[in-house]
Amino acid sequence: MNTYTANESNVKLIGRTYLRDEILWFALSGTGVEFTFQGTKAVITLVGDNVSSVAENKDNYARIAIYVNGERVIDDIIDQEEKTYTVIDSKVEETAVVQIIKLSETAMSTVGVKQIAVEAKDGIHPTKDKEHRIEIIGDSITCGYGMDDPDENHHFSTTTEDVTKAYSYRTIQALNVDYSIFSISGYGIISGYTESGNKIPEQTIPQYYEKLGFSYGDFAGLVKVSSVEWDFTKYQPELIVINLGTNDDSYCQDDITRQEDYKENYIQFIKKVRSYNKDSKILCTLGIMGDRLYPFVEKAVEEYTIQTGDTNIETMRFDVQNPEDGYVADWHPSEITHQKAADKIAKEIKTIMNW
Repeated sequence: MNTYTANESNVKLIGRTYLRDEILWFALSGTGVEFTFQGTKAVITLVGDNVSSVAENKDNYARIAIYVNGERVIDDIIDQEEKTYTVIDSKVEETAVVQIIKLSETAMSTVGVKQIAVEAKDGIHPTKDKEHRIEIIGDSITCGYGMDDPDENHHFSTTTEDVTKAYSYRTIQALNVDYSIFSISGYGIISGYTESGNKIPEQTIPQYYEKLGFSYGDFAGLVKVSSVEWDFTKYQPELIVINLGTNDDSYCQDDITRQEDYKENYIQFIKKVRSYNKDSKILCTLGIMGDRLYPFVEKAVEEYTIQTGDTNIETMRFDVQNPEDGYVADWHPSEITHQKAADKIAKEIKTIMNW
């Protein structure tokens, strides 16, 4: 078999990735690669980070999926330093699209593609770009927190997290677009999720937006994810969705001073996003797990436009989840709720983008 490195010459890169010593690392939810080949066998070797194979980290191991022609053939957690998967083994030549997707989020762990080996007369090739490109920035809802655990009283585990079942990925599929997802559970604009009422400023998205992400797991045990600067010229989305405020609301509650602080920092985050994405339409959203802060999202966009003159920005309120549609772990949205959210935002995007 011939072996290949997962670089942009051989595969299509999905989301923010990092190539080091011929290993392509993923951190963020939904990050991955896609390639085509015509042959009889395909074998993929993945490696874990310093979180993998440590027993006490079992709820934080990276979860991955591998698809062949749109069918999920591998769904596994990276609980060893290295794992090898035979995804195609045929007696007759096949033409296939192979996709590797990280199902779990960046904070807990990362995963790398060490090698792709195939028996194919013409090797492997990147799939073609889609017509349109989007980016979605969010928190646990965007990550697909708890999607495979229908008990709202259970808590977080990467083994039950699946971004492909979240509104974010469902929207991407509905629109048939290329994408990048930047999301971390529990994170907000000014504070992470808090039950004490105290601000948790270290759990905020804006501080990491210029980076590859944030993770407790290091690439190859050597490189901190948050130390890698992201090159925004690699991916310029036509549309950027911002869905942040659910965790801030746990801190802000009905305190107008805190709510105004959220608004002011939201304005600064829009400016940061715009500075790296000059021509992108920005769509600011909130509401699936509560919409108390949504009026302050609207105010932030209104004041941002007045300050900058930038009108290439919109707002949209999500419907709050209905108890009759059920919940998953920690009272997060069910698949029914995620589908309703995806239907709503996909329709909105088609309208504002004229797609």
